[in-house]
Amino acid sequence: MNETRLKAYREQLSCGFEQIDSVFPDCIVQAEQLLSREGVDALLEGASLTCKIGRGVEPVIVFLEELPEIAVRIGEAVIPLISETVWKLSRSPNGKAILPFLQMLPEAGRRLGSEALMHRFIDLLLDMMARTTGSIHGFHTTIPSPSLPDLLKKMPYLLSRLSFEGLRNWIDYGVRNYATHPQRQIDFFSLQSADSRAILRRERHGTLYVDHERKLDLYMKSLWRSKAHFIPYSEGFDELRKPMPYFDSLGIRVPDVYDDKNGIAGIDRYRALLAHVAAHQQWTSHVVADNFSPFQRVAIETFEDARVDLLATREYPGLRHLLSALHPIPGEDDCDPQKESCIRHRLAMFSYAALNPDHGYTNPDLLEFLERFHSSLANGIADTQEMVNLAVSYIARTRRQADLSANVYFTDTEVGYRDDNRHMWIFIEEGDEEEMFDAEQKRKQSEEEIHGLPPRHYPEWDYKSKTYNPDWVSLYESLHPSGDAARIDALLSKHQALAKQLKRLLDLLKPQQYVRIRYQEEGSELDLDVAIRSLIEYKSGVTPDPRINMSHRHDGRDIAVMLLIDLSASVDQIPDGCQQSILELSQEAVSLLGWAIEQLGDSFAIAGFSSNTRHEVRYQHIKGYGEHWNDEVKSRLAAMQAGWSTRMGAAIRHSTHYLSTRQADKKLLLILTDGEPADIDVHDERLLIEDSRKAVQEADQDGIYTYCINLDPHADEYVSDIFGNQFTVIDRVERLPEQLPKLFMALTK
Repeated sequence: MNETRLKAYREQLSCGFEQIDSVFPDCIVQAEQLLSREGVDALLEGASLTCKIGRGVEPVIVFLEELPEIAVRIGEAVIPLISETVWKLSRSPNGKAILPFLQMLPEAGRRLGSEALMHRFIDLLLDMMARTTGSIHGFHTTIPSPSLPDLLKKMPYLLSRLSFEGLRNWIDYGVRNYATHPQRQIDFFSLQSADSRAILRRERHGTLYVDHERKLDLYMKSLWRSKAHFIPYSEGFDELRKPMPYFDSLGIRVPDVYDDKNGIAGIDRYRALLAHVAAHQQWTSHVVADNFSPFQRVAIETFEDARVDLLATREYPGLRHLLSALHPIPGEDDCDPQKESCIRHRLAMFSYAALNPDHGYTNPDLLEFLERFHSSLANGIADTQEMVNLAVSYIARTRRQADLSANVYFTDTEVGYRDDNRHMWIFIEEGDEEEMFDAEQKRKQSEEEIHGLPPRHYPEWDYKSKTYNPDWVSLYESLHPSGDAARIDALLSKHQALAKQLKRLLDLLKPQQYVRIRYQEEGSELDLDVAIRSLIEYKSGVTPDPRINMSHRHDGRDIAVMLLIDLSASVDQIPDGCQQSILELSQEAVSLLGWAIEQLGDSFAIAGFSSNTRHEVRYQHIKGYGEHWNDEVKSRLAAMQAGWSTRMGAAIRHSTHYLSTRQADKKLLLILTDGEPADIDVHDERLLIEDSRKAVQEADQDGIYTYCINLDPHADEYVSDIFGNQFTVIDRVERLPEQLPKLFMALTK
């Protein structure tokens, strides 16, 4: 590397420690070899941030030396993740844990092996830190976690012994039992106590992927002539859809641990999975999914899975015993077609019978299609399209009325070594199914394309521990998409009579007098008295006062308003006795309110919110304070759509963030909602209610008056807990367009 480029990189690193100069050339050469230019920039930016935390030179050197290799293994996105985590640690009482955190990262990167698991691992550490920091004898400010440094020092050993799920369970046990006992907590997390070692033995099970990564890589190269990139994931999370193996252009997703099963060792379970994946890669072709129903797709996947398994056993006959032992054995009479949907049971029977000639089944339809299946394989005409034809015919032949039942029979129908078959399908028109297949990719795209801005992190109040979970909620804000502004004009025309009535009320509320605001550097006209005095000062050699202008404002009304609209899925419902959904009624009401506030000239903004767990709260700007009530704003309002859940506390905090910066005598936050705060990752119904209550209290401390307009007939059970007496429940939802503007006028008169 030439001296000029090295000097440029050194200047990019904002750190004045002289000790860095001796190691910096080697570090930057390694970084250039391993990282992209963006990765090198991220490395230097992260190292600069680490230098600013005031923990000496060693964390900076560790950051520069270790992060490039970690980034190569699990992705360059890990660099800003680590630097952000270091910054969070430095802002907490746990600054001493920064160096052991950085020192254990290389082993963590090797053991975890994927960006997703590294994210979860850091979340786990931050959660442990939050639960043990300041929790001793009721103090919540400056007491650090007594055991976090010890845990980080033991982390390489723990990761070599436990799966990610096991590690999480072990940490959770220690926190739950010793959070308020500092010395016992230290003994547990430093592996000194008996129960610590006992829980470690209990959670240590199965075959860890990371211990056999090289073997599996050689297995794919030598037997299947495939160079695979493995991406491990953990099965230890309670998710809506249990994770399954799959492969795409980025690599093969595999579980981070496999227990022994049915006499088959964990390493052989990995081999069975990879053999099945390799068989798909060699022999499966794409199918257009739009042409088939969900039942037909499940059947096609089963027939194709059975075909590639048999082709793999032809290539390597020893696989048959392995696959047969791992395949569930459904009993022929286990499912009652009169009471439950047996479609999965019938397909599992076919799959097992295709693999095992001694299946013992007697169903004539099953036997006929098995014969056709094996005949096509024997004649060499069995390809993916042939499996499509057979599967569709089989579903049509065996279809039962109970197949449509929501009571689906699942016992002994899941083949654990098979992937989820997303690689098979091509979608011409987007629908729910491909969204499920591409859930992770869609999530990442939504962060980049839908949210538009980096996430803002907000704390969340835990009413049980009486503490905040710091940086718990990720809120993404964006400008709401546009629609047809003519729809809003039509709604205003529909309520023309109400608008005339409101106009008379507005005229009474409008300020009638102007007052002067003097001593302004910029203003609408010159303040002659001040200007003459400044001129005299200038002639006298004194620095003149530059505030020689003045401006005017209306007397008696200086209000800033934020209207926050709940856009969760429930507002798409049509209440009893109504012809319109809550969303449509909200559009009408907000249209009238927007028109009314424009007449008054108040500073006014509109935003909508919804949530999909704490990791994704959407906050969409519909009208900004600097915008007038014009077609652009109307078009966004016309395009409002409902979806997801109602994590209200984060939305209130973000609205407060904007409203608190407004220069106004009175600041009003109006919240229009149809239900209590809730989200799919929260099972304690009080948790988000208490968090929203805390967010309202925080807004009140900032001088913001918060008021809720609730459309839930059962709101009395919870709304006062959040807003005190600052709420109105509108029982007759159809009157919302009339009530909302009048309520605003009553609050601001």
